[in-house]
Amino acid sequence: METPKKKSNKVIPIILGVILLVGGFFGIKEYLYLSKHEDTDDAQIDADISPVVARVGGYVDSILFEENTHVNQGQMLVKLDERDYAIKVEQALAAQRGASASTNVGQAQITATAANAATAKANIETARVRLWKAQQDYKRFANLIQDGSITQQQFDQAKADRDAAQATFNAAQEQYKAALEQVGTTRTQLTVTNTGVDQRQADVDFAKLQLSYTTITAPASGMVSKKNVQKGQLVQAGQSLFSIVNDNSLFVTANFKETQLENIREGQKVDIVVDAFPEEKVEGTIYNFSPATGAKFSLLPPDNATGNFVKVVQRVPVKIKINANKEVLSKLRPGMSVKVSVLTKA
Repeated sequence: METPKKKSNKVIPIILGVILLVGGFFGIKEYLYLSKHEDTDDAQIDADISPVVARVGGYVDSILFEENTHVNQGQMLVKLDERDYAIKVEQALAAQRGASASTNVGQAQITATAANAATAKANIETARVRLWKAQQDYKRFANLIQDGSITQQQFDQAKADRDAAQATFNAAQEQYKAALEQVGTTRTQLTVTNTGVDQRQADVDFAKLQLSYTTITAPASGMVSKKNVQKGQLVQAGQSLFSIVNDNSLFVTANFKETQLENIREGQKVDIVVDAFPEEKVEGTIYNFSPATGAKFSLLPPDNATGNFVKVVQRVPVKIKINANKEVLSKLRPGMSVKVSVLTKA
């Protein structure tokens, strides 16, 4: 009758021993794992997403893509009605032609005023010769009047001819100066006209640029999504139309606690488990660290200087490059939740 009781007393210690051994094994295993790894499940897949906005307003003429499909950089995706902008280009070109015609007129005026200046200069030489002759005649008549060889009337005529020649010479000089000033004024006017031509050329370039904006192309290769435009819709400049998730831009943003960062370094290996595809083996590498905690970048960052202070462990975003084949990468989507484990000690 005492034998079963003794066996029962032996089983319990054995069970307890097994439990202690198993618990110790898993405890040691977990300790060894945690001593070499830093884990977090506060992580998600991110990517470079390019928003596409309208740079000019207008009615949507055609949409050349389907949502959630792949597009290539430079591919035309949306076409706006361009008629208004084409007319503005024609108006700018017409204004440019008018300004160019004004330049030609100004150049012709410069040529004409330069010819007038040359004529005025020649008139100076003619007046100079006549003045010299009149002065010589006056000198001869002045000598002859003293010995009575000529009459007073003849002397007065010689003096009048000299004075008239002097006045004609002075007038020719003034005319030449005026002609030179006219040439300078015309050249200044031509400079102003040329400035107007440059302005008209700028207007043409701007009008053509605005016209080019009616063709909306893909800024990068990737998957187009978040379509927010329909054919015939009136869009405004700056309005968001859709977004493109860029090819080969996937990465993981892991929000580690600040107390976990002591042993994490750039270049360390990372094991990534995607919640959507837990069986897929995905590896990564620590790329860089955020310059501030996530709370500092929030819309309303906390201010510990006000109210009662309660210490909260902060999290720092860490960027992780994904090292996986194209088949795996094609399954991943920005926003998916992942778990990461950083190998801090080899």
